[in-house]
Amino acid sequence: MADEQLDLLAFNGHMQQARRAVAVGQPQEAADQLRAALALWRGPVMSGAGGSVVEAAGAVLEERRLGAAEQLFELRLALGEAGELIGDLRTLIAQHPLRESLRGHLILALYRSGRQAEALAEYAKVRELLVEELGIDPSAQLTKLYEAILRASPELAGPAARPVAVAVDHPPAPQPPEPDAPAARRSAPSGAGNDRFPTLASLHGAPCTLPPGIPDFTGRERELAEVLEACRQDAGEGSRVVAIDGMGGCGKTSLAVRTAYQLAEEYPDGQLYADLRGFTPGEKPQRPSATLGGLLRTLGVPADSIPDDEAGLIGLWRATLTGRRLLLLFDNALDAGQVLPLLPSSTECLVLVTSRARLLDLDGADWISLGVMEPQESRVMLGEILGDSRVAREPEAAAELADLCGHLPLALRLAVARLRNRPRWTVRYLVERLEDETRRLDELSAGERSVAATLSLSYKALEKELQGAFCLLGLHPGAEVDVYSAAALLETGVRDAEDMLEDLLDMHLLVQNDPGRYAFHDLVRTYALSLGEGRGGREARDADERLLGYYAAATDSACTLLFPSRRSMHVDAPDTAYALPPMRREDRTLEWFDRESAGIQTLLARGGHDESPQLVFALARNASFHLNLRGRFAEFEAVCRVGLTATRSMGDSLLICQTLNNLGVARWKLGRLTEAVEAAEEALDWARKAGGPDDETVALGLLGIAHYALGNLASSYDYTTQAVGELKEGGRTKLPQQQAEDLNNVGTVCLALGRYEDAVDAARQAIEICRAFAFPEQEALGWTTLALAHCGARAFEEAESSLSRALNMGSSCPEEVLVLAFAVSSELCDRRGDVRRSQEQEATALKLLTSTISPQRRARVDNVLALKHGRGGRYEEALRLHESAFVCAEGMGYRVEMAHALDGMAVAAAGLGLPAAAGYRERAEVLFEAMGVPAEGRRTR
Repeated sequence: MADEQLDLLAFNGHMQQARRAVAVGQPQEAADQLRAALALWRGPVMSGAGGSVVEAAGAVLEERRLGAAEQLFELRLALGEAGELIGDLRTLIAQHPLRESLRGHLILALYRSGRQAEALAEYAKVRELLVEELGIDPSAQLTKLYEAILRASPELAGPAARPVAVAVDHPPAPQPPEPDAPAARRSAPSGAGNDRFPTLASLHGAPCTLPPGIPDFTGRERELAEVLEACRQDAGEGSRVVAIDGMGGCGKTSLAVRTAYQLAEEYPDGQLYADLRGFTPGEKPQRPSATLGGLLRTLGVPADSIPDDEAGLIGLWRATLTGRRLLLLFDNALDAGQVLPLLPSSTECLVLVTSRARLLDLDGADWISLGVMEPQESRVMLGEILGDSRVAREPEAAAELADLCGHLPLALRLAVARLRNRPRWTVRYLVERLEDETRRLDELSAGERSVAATLSLSYKALEKELQGAFCLLGLHPGAEVDVYSAAALLETGVRDAEDMLEDLLDMHLLVQNDPGRYAFHDLVRTYALSLGEGRGGREARDADERLLGYYAAATDSACTLLFPSRRSMHVDAPDTAYALPPMRREDRTLEWFDRESAGIQTLLARGGHDESPQLVFALARNASFHLNLRGRFAEFEAVCRVGLTATRSMGDSLLICQTLNNLGVARWKLGRLTEAVEAAEEALDWARKAGGPDDETVALGLLGIAHYALGNLASSYDYTTQAVGELKEGGRTKLPQQQAEDLNNVGTVCLALGRYEDAVDAARQAIEICRAFAFPEQEALGWTTLALAHCGARAFEEAESSLSRALNMGSSCPEEVLVLAFAVSSELCDRRGDVRRSQEQEATALKLLTSTISPQRRARVDNVLALKHGRGGRYEEALRLHESAFVCAEGMGYRVEMAHALDGMAVAAAGLGLPAAAGYRERAEVLFEAMGVPAEGRRTR
């Protein structure tokens, strides 16, 4: 309360000084004192103190604050300010909508800014509000102001007002200060030093109608430098034309005005501004004849000398500019037709143009496209207009706020306006409100300004066909759209789709990061969705069906190239006839799959595809192959679940079985071993009911490897050997890749049981099949299994030979296989005394241990690498690696590797003299005995 009392004393002091300044005819001093008084206000007075007496006192003080604010606005209007007051007045009126004096100040500020129509509309608005809320008409003073505007009464003009060319609707030129103004205010700011309030009244008596710059202009240093450089280049035979294009709300006008002020001294004959109203709410684009008439009057051409026809206007305009060095800023252009007649013939003039569309018909123009701000620039902007201290209190929330605003300057300013208008709101609270996408555009609004209103102007400028395409493209599930998926979505040819995408790109309703790929700004996508029924309507469901058909066909084509040995599968799906991207090279096809994967998963996760379960199954199956290859096992499992739901609704027993098998593989690779067994057991049951022997074999193999990990070695051996037997028919091998995989699994189980000769036999059979049918992944795994079997039998030379064959498979094998081969090679080199080679192989193995490696493989690799460190007396490193393996294995119940980790931990702990060694040994023995592992199988592998 003490701080508030001190602030109140200071407030009263400033108010007294303001009254004295008014009394002695010093309005500027009075305005400065009022600003200082209002700056002390940090929120409602004595908020939360409680009690009716305190509340009444607070109301009195709030009234004094409003009175001070009204007096400040009145003084600023008397000092010649107008346009710069409008934003602050609207903010205060939003809090006190029935305050007629504030409305009067706003109406006068609008009128003096050349916005007569808006001033009249503001009067109509307050009149309607007063009638509805209080049943009264506006006060006599407000009515008198309204009537004076209708008469264009001279008494409404500001002090020393300059003529304004109403026809072009440009803001009034800032006026020079009064003769007795302080020196700091008399100096005409210009160039880079004019950072806060750039207002050029005139240079050498030349006209300047540039609007005021933004006081807190932030960032855009790179873009500003680029525009300035373009403006200063030699124009050649015509005038220099530099155009800035970008989406609505990205700050084109602010950047252009900033540029104009920095270049003003280089154009001593004047700096003229004209709003072409290409994208102005409720107004038609300005005709060139109206613009030219206003510009000529601003340059002093008598009204009776200005021709009525456009050709005459253009000729007079160009003749008037001959020999003059002017800077012309044509803002908010709709198309080139608005701008071309305005271009001077003089080479001494500079023309700046801003537009939401890239006006390709402006020959010779230098185009600079303005995108969103960099994250750091957004952070600086927030600090500048919200306050560094407030941002510093919530840095993470501030970063999230900038992200949710898409780093769009308009959105950032509107968000900050919300926070300033709600001083009790935290940044985090606003972030939480913005996280609801359905409400985000509603939140990003302040008064008459909003992101949605800004975007709607661009949308309404589109032809009807493009409007429909814009709404449909908002339904696309991917972060990016290519021409092929767009063609499917829009039900058109590829070239027609590309033309529409390019048209939307030219209007900056789309962006392009790579050739042939288009993307929405997040807020633009939200706006596109808001125009229709969103994602739940009939149109959205039909669009999803088309995309399902397209992606099912496209991914099938990709999988045919990338996975030539996979089983073919007939699905009675609806006919689809979509143009597909070329799938000729493996590297490019894989890149395509990588790019489209996230969108495919989003499409599948949306649900609501009850009418086409066949397409859902086909797409989910194709996507699972790609995700498995890339080691993205959680996503692999998710698409399998979607596919399983689809197959259950179809009632196809074999498809249910096949999807369950894929789901079991995904869960095995995620380390969810019990769930993998459950999926495989159900798959086996469906296969036997449906009479699908091949699918039965796949389920048996999966059960074998899952039970191995769980330590059920006897069951594992039975399942895997049964699977191998099922794959032989009449002396030939069915599903050779599956049989090679199952034989490798038999070898792995035999290694755990210490049956090294059986492991050697199984591995060699697997290698023989792989070499006959070219399965490099399973062949490399077979050589690695063979090397481990030789190591178990102490045949180290044979083991080294086998490992060299595995490593020679190189890039044709996935990292999941190679990482184990390198780990085993490191351990074997250490046994043979080749320390340098052992270290190199270990380093390679550790490099390959990325997040795409399954947890089972990670646990096994850690255990293998730990062996050589324990053997070399490096017990601390051995203990660390074995502990890492144990934690990984225990998290999924991988009992085989848990036992080997505990066994190694016992050896390492004993070497370090730790008492825990005996406990580790006992736990390892319990596990080994429970699994039925003999002494031979317990030897470090």
